[in-house]
Amino acid sequence: MLQKKSNILNTILNRLSVQVSLNGLSFLVTDPESAEVVFFTEKTLDHSTTPEELLMDIESIMFKNDILNGSFFEVTVIYSTPVYSLVPVSLFDETKASEYLKFNSKILANDYMSHDVLENQEIVVVYVPFMNINNFFFEKYGSFSYFHSITILLKTILENEKQSLPRMYLHFQKNSFDCIVLKNGNLQLCNSYTYKTPEDFIYYTLFCMEQLNLNPENLPVLLCGEIEKDDDNYKIAYIYIRNIEFAETNTSQIKIDSEEKLHRHFILQNTL
Repeated sequence: MLQKKSNILNTILNRLSVQVSLNGLSFLVTDPESAEVVFFTEKTLDHSTTPEELLMDIESIMFKNDILNGSFFEVTVIYSTPVYSLVPVSLFDETKASEYLKFNSKILANDYMSHDVLENQEIVVVYVPFMNINNFFFEKYGSFSYFHSITILLKTILENEKQSLPRMYLHFQKNSFDCIVLKNGNLQLCNSYTYKTPEDFIYYTLFCMEQLNLNPENLPVLLCGEIEKDDDNYKIAYIYIRNIEFAETNTSQIKIDSEEKLHRHFILQNTL
């Protein structure tokens, strides 16, 4: 947990960003004027949980941290879940949102469908937010914004991608990773995979390269999220992939971690 200011109750001008996944939670409070981190805490869950159990964890964290019970200038919630689908804007029909998900994800009849629009890329991200958590945050803070983590990831990468040659981005979370491939600044692949071992991870990664006729000997691969040089995932990637490096964030000097670990909270830092 990181806390940099003593007057934590005066939060009306601060921003709150919350990242929610079935394997963990992160809370980030920032001061937009000074571009400083005011407060940060995260909780990793030992096993994949349910939206109901997640809400209990959220309430527990907020009960223990007074700063999270004030008012904020802006509140954003990011859902990091595997249930999503990308649809071209030209083909998207909001009344058929469930149709885009049901063929590759398990959804329930009463699931609420939501979507984000990446207007500059003409991409719609369709997903299922956790409505019990949305309702909780609405009752707590009033109006707030929410997005899928893939929306933030794609927006950040595509808006800053200047290379014409193919590049692969791998974003890691506990037991899952997102794989994004670009060529000529355009999206070629966006998918998420669950894995149990480093061998699982490298199999999916090399399979994606094979399907897109990409060569691991010369393809630049940028890593972000929960991965470090001493991780088993990094070590196995280094064996099979020639050109790997950590992705850089493009935030306004807001840093949760040290300089060498700016890639770690890639999505939270690029939500600002």
